[in-house]
Amino acid sequence: MNAWLPTAPCTPRACLEPVRAAAAVPRAVLRLTAVAVLLLAGIALTPLGGRIPAEWVGRWCRTIVRAIGVRVRITGAAPRAGGLLLVANHVSWLDVPLLTAVRPARMLAKSEVRGWPLAGALAARGGALFIERDRLRALPGTVAEIAGALRAGAAVAAFPEGSTWCGRAHGRFRRAVFQAALDAGVSVQPVGLRYRRQDGGPGTAAAFVGEDTLLASLWRVARTRGLVAEVEVRPVIPPGTHPDRRALALAAQPAAPEPAWTHTALVASAPEAPCDRFGRPRTGTQDGRAGASRLPAR
Repeated sequence: MNAWLPTAPCTPRACLEPVRAAAAVPRAVLRLTAVAVLLLAGIALTPLGGRIPAEWVGRWCRTIVRAIGVRVRITGAAPRAGGLLLVANHVSWLDVPLLTAVRPARMLAKSEVRGWPLAGALAARGGALFIERDRLRALPGTVAEIAGALRAGAAVAAFPEGSTWCGRAHGRFRRAVFQAALDAGVSVQPVGLRYRRQDGGPGTAAAFVGEDTLLASLWRVARTRGLVAEVEVRPVIPPGTHPDRRALALAAQPAAPEPAWTHTALVASAPEAPCDRFGRPRTGTQDGRAGASRLPAR
């Protein structure tokens, strides 16, 4: 693992609560089957490209999330048309269809996503911009590619934390992707994502962190009852309002989702965390597999 890669202290053992209300196994299997069918349908329709109305794409994405048993609540104004950088905090693989439901966009994704069953093929056919996160030298080219897509009028969606967090704490937004928005002269649309239970508690079952596997996370979410995904579309940040990428990243950074849960408290409760109190990776730890999108720290 390279020291410049973003990491989070979240792990399944330290952060994920046991599933309190589990759906019956047959119902969970039906949910996963429905998700697979929807993904296959999406792969089959990707050759149609831009001829599919954006509203239909948004409904399809919301249907995927609902099919696995998660209710969806979207608040805020619809994003504008044209080149736009959508940025959001990162908790789960569910973030990807939820952010696409806000506005269909080219997703910024780590190269490993190509190998994911069904979702990898869908991402590739949908125009995802894949990052080789083990190559720091590739970063300027990645930023230039994102800026080119934005100049061409596309929406690009990214998770600037660079790693998934459990939802009860969050990381800081990395600056690199914001340079692309500055270079292209486009607006930035911050989106806040939060998962909770129906009783109001944090829905950590949705988190995809640490050594968690995609199949394990899919099964956990399908077995969990009463999960709610809350999507808050925040005010757009117009171009030219911030002088540099540092200021732009700070302006787009969301507030802590749960004030009682800070980064320090989370690390204190997770002795097996993969990084120290300064956020540096510990020797011998393995970077989490979670995160549909990871951007280098610079």
